[in-house]
Amino acid sequence: MTAKYFFMLLFCFISLGAMAQLTAHHVEQTDEQEHVSIPTYSKLVTGQGAYVFSWDESLTDAFPEDAKPFEAAMHGGFNEDPETGIIYTGIPGYGLCKISADLTEWTLIGDDPRLKDNIHGLVFFVHKGKKLLALAQEGKRVLITNLDGTIVSDVLKPRGVEFDFAHANYFFASEKSNFGVTDVTYHDGTIYVAHGYSAGDFVLTINETNGSWDWGPLAWGGKGNQDGQFMTAHGIYAHDDHIYVANRAAGQVVRFTPQGEYVDMFADIPEKSLICNVSFKEEHFFFNALKAIDDQKSAPIYAHNGTELVSTIIPGDLEIPVITNIHHVWPHHIHQADGTKQLYLLVHAWNKGKYAVLKLED
Repeated sequence: MTAKYFFMLLFCFISLGAMAQLTAHHVEQTDEQEHVSIPTYSKLVTGQGAYVFSWDESLTDAFPEDAKPFEAAMHGGFNEDPETGIIYTGIPGYGLCKISADLTEWTLIGDDPRLKDNIHGLVFFVHKGKKLLALAQEGKRVLITNLDGTIVSDVLKPRGVEFDFAHANYFFASEKSNFGVTDVTYHDGTIYVAHGYSAGDFVLTINETNGSWDWGPLAWGGKGNQDGQFMTAHGIYAHDDHIYVANRAAGQVVRFTPQGEYVDMFADIPEKSLICNVSFKEEHFFFNALKAIDDQKSAPIYAHNGTELVSTIIPGDLEIPVITNIHHVWPHHIHQADGTKQLYLLVHAWNKGKYAVLKLED
């Protein structure tokens, strides 16, 4: 072997050894990298400050399979038994439902065919020690039922002689009047009814006598832009000895005494917000606009402390299918085994129909 070939072979062996070391070093680094936690993309969230929410797909999917053919017609709201945490809602064509406190189970209640009519708004309440529901069925009636869905009273359109408010009596006495009830709430023995889908834009009341419910004398409002008047009284909610009305076309949440006296309205609601409803949880009110404002991906949900807006929640930012317009939102706590509670928002979307659950992020 010549010196030339000897040095060539030696160079090859040295090169192969170096390559082996480099390969071994590369494999070692790769093995180490496999044990490093690589950050993943954050989930989609929406809102600000203490009220940032994500989409809870699992709880959304608890919506009953046999109700899905009717989901597109959803046009109602939610209300809750604070003692049990059970939530009540209605689905047109399907019926009156209750949702378990953990939001995992839906149950159809009652077999009266009237319960399949559109329940545009409803309220759970306790009257003289008995738990009841009142259901606003726009164009038809206000039903008062037991919790099993049996009908207690069927309150139909006023005749125009019931109220101590001449404007309401004059309207309902006219053959041209309609029955445009949109929502109900309860306070201190009285059911308050929003009658906003009408030129007769009022708050009306229903009282109980000997177990039967019928129109009471108190009524107020009328269509207009003056204090105490309405431009579509859409949602109504009793809280802290006041009656709150979502004055939709005016973009307002208006506060009244239980006797119908105007108190004030919420400040800091964005312009062009068509406010549909009012609810309350954790020292904050929650309410939604009907449709998106400007370039928003869906109608917004607002968290408001009664003085100022604290968060704007856009479900469309969460890529929830078909949600554009929103009809109603309801805040709900699920109580955990360790004694803590988790806040969720239940959403009734409208015009394409969708139920969705949002979860408060830590």
